[in-house]
Formats: sequence, structure tokens, C-alpha cells
Amino acid sequence: MIDQTSFQILKILQQKARIPNAEVARRVSMAPSAVLERIRKLESQGIINGYEVRLNPARFERTLVAFIRVFADGRHKDIHAIGRSLVKLADVLEVHFIAGEDCYLVKARVADTAGLNRLVNDHIKTIDGVGRTCTSIAMATLKETSQIPLE
Repeated sequence: MIDQTSFQILKILQQKARIPNAEVARRVSMAPSAVLERIRKLESQGIINGYEVRLNPARFERTLVAFIRVFADGRHKDIHAIGRSLVKLADVLEVHFIAGEDCYLVKARVADTAGLNRLVNDHIKTIDGVGRTCTSIAMATLKETSQIPLE
């Protein structure tokens, strides 16, 4: 069970993972050593999976966001092999196995429509077991986060 202080620490770290430990300690009114011990415990329990830097996609010519539904052809016995192949593609940011159909929802970030065409036709559609795809391009991104709401 996570107590209120640990929730506060998690909220702070989600907002700014590189915040100094002393600042976290000040905000939760604890000694820095106690905060560090709590953070290490949260990591060892698998509550904190890691830390990552969010890069500006425009600086790397990756401004086009697409959502691609990948449908199995129905003959393929190992539907999860498709997912294992999808996660290996460099332009793919997320892969979700979704309910309702033998289908994956893929979030990709590429430079332009030509890059998206290459991803879909030269990579995704060549995966054994993929029957068809359906692609939607994001016109604008209003919110994009990996933060989990902590009430």
C-alpha cells in the first residue's frame, strides 16, 4: 500500500524527474535521506519503472503522428508474434493489443507522409500474419503524456 507521502513524491517525480532529492524532501517535509529511501523502495517494488527524457519531435523531424490499426489475416496461429514484430520497429512508439478484433493499435511518429507510407507498406504489412491496416493521421496533438493521475 502506498501512503500519502509516497503519492506526493510520485506526483513530484512525474512532473520533473530530475528534481533534486533535497527539493523533493523540502516539498514533503522529510529528510533527504528518508525521501531517497522511499524512492529506492518504490523502484524496487516496481512502482517506478524508470525515468525518461521527453524530446522535442520537431527537432528530430518526427512531427507526423499516426495511429495504425493492424489486423491479423485470420490464418495466423500466433497473433502475439505480430505484436513482437511491431515493437521492434523504430518509428513505432506504442503497440496495444485491443479487444474486439484480432487487432493491434500502433502509435507511430514519422517525418512525413512518405515516411508513414514506408513504415506501413515496407515494414508493417510485410509482417507475417498481417492482413490489412487502417491508418489515421493526427491533425494536432492537444495532450500527450505518460503521466498517471494520482488522486
